[in-house]
Amino acid sequence: MPRIIPHFGTADLCDQHGDTLQVSTPVFKHFGGHSRFCGPISTLRIFEDNGLVRQRLESAGEGRVLVIDGAGSLRFALLGDQLAELAVKNDWAGILVHGCIRDSELISSLPIGVMALGTHPRKTVKRNQGEIDVTVGFSGVSYAPNQYLYADRDGIVVAVDALL
Repeated sequence: MPRIIPHFGTADLCDQHGDTLQVSTPVFKHFGGHSRFCGPISTLRIFEDNGLVRQRLESAGEGRVLVIDGAGSLRFALLGDQLAELAVKNDWAGILVHGCIRDSELISSLPIGVMALGTHPRKTVKRNQGEIDVTVGFSGVSYAPNQYLYADRDGIVVAVDALL
């Protein structure tokens, strides 16, 4: 069953909740079929190794957003179409990648939100190294497990609790 995306605007959320929200620096581009997505956060901290991305996306997403701190590396893609399809199948609402993705044309046709710094055709190694569900920080925001991420064409905001 397709995920129902609540109607919201990050600009409206900022107007309503002001300084209680963290607002990301506008460095990410939209690549998924949904430009508006939200959900509780699950995190990964990895570096040029997407083995844990597959492991995480194989689990039930339950409407969560996977935030991947890839240290901003622009040398490899941490997500491709097969992993994005796995995320859709397992009910993830979205994926935010502090790094690159590949297969962007195919990902754009999938019913999921995907944002990243850019694209790169090279796949990563698979060593399964990294950390799961730890607080990560990039783009001026601290992303902690079970906080809530809201993203649309205007940007990304993070709240301690659900706003919708």
